[in-house]
Amino acid sequence: MRFLRNAALLLLLIPVIAVAQKKEIQDLQRDFGLLQMDVRTLQRSFDEKLAAINVLLQQTLESANKSNTSIALLEREIKDRLREQEKTVAAPVAGLTAKIDTMTDEFRFVKESVGEMSARLNRIQTQIVDMNTAIKTLNAPPAPPPGPAPGAPTGGPPAGTSPTTLFDNALRDKTAGRGEIAILEFNDYLKWFPNTEQACEAQFHIGEIHSNKVELEPAIQAFDAVLEKYPSTCSKIPDAQFMKARALARSGQRTAAATEFRELLKKYPTGEWANRANAELKALGFSNPAPAGSRRKK
Repeated sequence: MRFLRNAALLLLLIPVIAVAQKKEIQDLQRDFGLLQMDVRTLQRSFDEKLAAINVLLQQTLESANKSNTSIALLEREIKDRLREQEKTVAAPVAGLTAKIDTMTDEFRFVKESVGEMSARLNRIQTQIVDMNTAIKTLNAPPAPPPGPAPGAPTGGPPAGTSPTTLFDNALRDKTAGRGEIAILEFNDYLKWFPNTEQACEAQFHIGEIHSNKVELEPAIQAFDAVLEKYPSTCSKIPDAQFMKARALARSGQRTAAATEFRELLKKYPTGEWANRANAELKALGFSNPAPAGSRRKK
């Protein structure tokens, strides 16, 4: 009985339960529909924003590409202009450099030619002087070498030795190329006859023999002796100063040589000696005017 009663109650509750479940299902379906609408709304908003972001990215990429293109064009234009300027500037500079090199070579060649011509003229002049002296001495017969006389004073010339004969013999030996013998004879002349008019010339010839033998220091000393010991009336004074300056230049003392040439110019500002001194100064690469207060170096 009790079972039947329970079954009857269950049968009565079934419709109520069914109605309640149906309502709950409907509520769930409504909520699910609302949720689907929200999802669709969110999806639509997300798609719209993603599309906007894609558009912005595309625009950014296009701007970057345009900027890169502009930079490349600008770089190419700058390079082209630099190349054009380099071509425009390089050609004149190269031409100017070539002209300067050519002028330098030509100036060096002219300087060397002037120096060689000056040296040749000096040698020719010296040879002419020596030839004239040799001709004069050859016209006079040589005297036999004098022997010592009994009772001759110590340190004096042998008896019968004349200054003219001794000088001529020394000059003859110099002309014949016997320089060592000529130097001994000229030194004897200076020792025995130091106050004659030809003593200055004897001293000059000693310096000239040393110079021809490229014995530069003895030559400089000999020419210095001509300039210091003998008066300005000696005809060999300008020759001695010129030859001393050349010996200094040959020995590498260029500044001292230029000083001597300038001193020679002060004494002989015009004429042959001035021309020769100017040529030598140019060959040495110095200016011609003598500096104030310059003094001849011993």
